[in-house]
Amino acid sequence: MNWTFTVRTRTVDRMKPQHRALAVLVTIIWGVNFVVIDEGLRDVPPLLLTALRFLACAPLVLLVPRPTAKLRFVIGYGVMLGVIKFGLLFTAMAHGMPAGLASLVLQLQALFSLALAALLLGERPTRAQAAGAGVATAGMALLATGGTGGPVAVGGLIMTVGAAAAWGLANVMIRASGETRPLSMLAWSSLVPPLPLIGLSAIVDGPHDVVHSISHLTLRAFLAIGYVAYISTLVGFGLWNRLIGLYSVSRVAPFSLLVPIFGLTAAWVALDEPLTWRLAGCSVLVLAGLAMVVRKRSAGGSPARGPARGGARGPVRGSRARNGAGDNTVAARGEPDPALTLVLDRAGDPVGDGRAELALDQVQAEVEAGGEASRRDAVAVVHDPLGDHVEDVRA
Repeated sequence: MNWTFTVRTRTVDRMKPQHRALAVLVTIIWGVNFVVIDEGLRDVPPLLLTALRFLACAPLVLLVPRPTAKLRFVIGYGVMLGVIKFGLLFTAMAHGMPAGLASLVLQLQALFSLALAALLLGERPTRAQAAGAGVATAGMALLATGGTGGPVAVGGLIMTVGAAAAWGLANVMIRASGETRPLSMLAWSSLVPPLPLIGLSAIVDGPHDVVHSISHLTLRAFLAIGYVAYISTLVGFGLWNRLIGLYSVSRVAPFSLLVPIFGLTAAWVALDEPLTWRLAGCSVLVLAGLAMVVRKRSAGGSPARGPARGGARGPVRGSRARNGAGDNTVAARGEPDPALTLVLDRAGDPVGDGRAELALDQVQAEVEAGGEASRRDAVAVVHDPLGDHVEDVRA
């Protein structure tokens, strides 16, 4: 027989100034990243540059534990995010998609995440989110009809939108997998894309160009790969996930809307890309819509569902406190979670396929859905008596 217990977190009213500064720093790193990619593409074919970016990330698996998700999710995430999303993005930028505009269009991943989560996971968007999706779509329509400030190849724009869609599907994969270690998933899934991308590059660019590019890597290409792999990925995602651990996704995610602002500005300064008033207006419209999509739900939302099976029974090893109602409650930092139910075995250890292995003293309950907050949503980890199935249930 297993026990269940509910974890609730203390309320953090606002982010500390130094943590706000770190969040802004990360968005600057990610905004400048598009300019760096553009520079790297001057010396290396796009698909090959994408492969080298993930090869450079491969050593990160020595620094982080294995993902808690099953192998099929790790492979699927690597294909969707690494091969398709980044492959399309780099190829689009190599064929005329401006770096600054790419940083904006790619943020449509929030819309695709919202739509795909509703279609595949049954997660209904709020009215505000639906309205935000309409506003952002209108802004993108204006951009596509001449608001870019200069000539943009239609193929490059379509590929960038496709990259945003692939990113949205990758977010839904993370949500469905129940992964509790996002940095581990990012690092270990980086082992998947290099070989397929090198093979695709050999087909598209020719084996001779692939070999020549690898054997004649310039300093600019090395610096670009290093920035994308280590500064943008290791430093950027490391700080970002640290902030999410402290404050939850709902409080940190809106900062991501600063990325295209810094991306457009960096491209204007470094690459002399045009920045017109119409482009600025369309960008504001898109970002306003996306802000409505990623905003946290109001406190008056639906109440969370309680424990999936039974109440708390008996003492649970590792619990920090016990309230008068008999629930074993663990205090953690971040937004108050309506309910997080874990299932423990007789010894008080989490059961299942590893997705329930959350640190009791620093509960990581975030589940990504297009960068949208999930810590405020109820998550239940339900253990099958046969021990061969674990299901995540959102209230």
